[in-house]
Amino acid sequence: MQIHINKKYVSIGLLIILVLINFSSNVATALAPKISTQPYQIQLLNNPEPTYDLLIITPTAFSAMLDTLVDHKNSMGIFTHKVTLDEVYQHTTGQGHDEAEQVKLYIKYAIEEWGISYVLLIGGMRHQSMKWHLPVRYVAMDDGWESHYLTDLYFADIYDAEGNFSSWDTDNDGVFGEWAGEEAEDKNIDLIPDIAVGRLPVRNAIEVLIMVQKIIQYEQETYGKPWFKEIVLIAGDTYPEFLNPNWTGYEGEDYAEQALSYLSGFNPTRLYTSNGLLTGPQVVIDTISNGCGLLYFVGHGNPMTWGNHPPNNKTFVTGLSIEHMPKLENMEKLPVCVVSGCHNSQFDVSIFRIFDSLSRYRGEYTPECWSWWLTRKIGGGSIATLGCSALGYTKEDKDSFDGGLNWVEVEFFRQYGQDNQSIIGDAWKHAITNYITTYSPINWDSSITDDSFIDVKVPQSFVLFGDPTLMIGGIPT
Repeated sequence: MQIHINKKYVSIGLLIILVLINFSSNVATALAPKISTQPYQIQLLNNPEPTYDLLIITPTAFSAMLDTLVDHKNSMGIFTHKVTLDEVYQHTTGQGHDEAEQVKLYIKYAIEEWGISYVLLIGGMRHQSMKWHLPVRYVAMDDGWESHYLTDLYFADIYDAEGNFSSWDTDNDGVFGEWAGEEAEDKNIDLIPDIAVGRLPVRNAIEVLIMVQKIIQYEQETYGKPWFKEIVLIAGDTYPEFLNPNWTGYEGEDYAEQALSYLSGFNPTRLYTSNGLLTGPQVVIDTISNGCGLLYFVGHGNPMTWGNHPPNNKTFVTGLSIEHMPKLENMEKLPVCVVSGCHNSQFDVSIFRIFDSLSRYRGEYTPECWSWWLTRKIGGGSIATLGCSALGYTKEDKDSFDGGLNWVEVEFFRQYGQDNQSIIGDAWKHAITNYITTYSPINWDSSITDDSFIDVKVPQSFVLFGDPTLMIGGIPT
């Protein structure tokens, strides 16, 4: 469910945002020089033909800032190759419909040439413009609320069911991921990720430096720390029963408990509306600031905020909004965060969207989206955030009353806790694969239904902000 923005708060909100931009920039500038640039010992490859685990694709402007991360990954046994967009475009000259497809073609080349299993995309929008540091793919699937939305699954689904390159544009019209008419009937799009893809949607060089430092410090210093075994669950009654008698129970809290059931050895803190502990942003700030290894928000959102309902109540309790992010003080105690809510990870937002009435209504007039504010936070926040880049459909939106966004979120935790997928990109990849195989949205023997529409959108919009090779809990020493 999308949270609507009251127009009377627009001016106040914009003022707060502008103050935060200035605050964040000043703090980032002050802290950035403290980042170590000393290289780690590199484990050299002895193979006559190079093989790599991780491919980093970056704009040239950010390339040198990533050298320390490449050295760190190599020293940890994750053999890493970094390539600039200029090199990608030179290699794929004359190929593809656009730059995004050229990036995807290069990923295919890297899989076949070097055997890569992970891709880290470096780059989001250029500051507040609608131009991009690194290409993105929009899916052309109109559900009445949005005509298109961002997906990084496009860069992970390299091959179709027959092993051929999956363009997501079978009729060759330059429109990608259509789920209607002839395009939907073609077997080219199987949605199965062939590799794990994460993105750092950085908008400037400071954010690159922040994330390089956070990733290296997390992997080197987290393992064995007691705080990692803390999990914070923040939830409520996502679909109050008075709106629909079929919506029984406290959905957000139920899914939080399902996720917890797959995680042995974790000490839970439950900030629920039903137990009276989720009362507003301050308790969320205080709890996260104590440190935790895993963090799960289950409720409603938009690019600016997240919250949920008390039991069977129309009141909306705000849990955390972007103006609260600077107050998080968990320092190096960084959780892997999963956020359940519409558009919390919509990374094409901009303060200039305030001039568009529909964008104001949707809460898109923010310098950066909720999930990225949390991830690139200095002195705290998260180490990685998984969330929805679009309208987040749940089982309550399906005729079958099964599956939906919450299912894939809980499956991510199951992959980590039960199937021992400790590398975050692997847990993301397997969660999406299991969702697709379980609900089979690409069913060529039946007509397109509302459920199949949702079961396509759910995996497409579930994005990972973070390093896909990140070892959850740090690297054993």
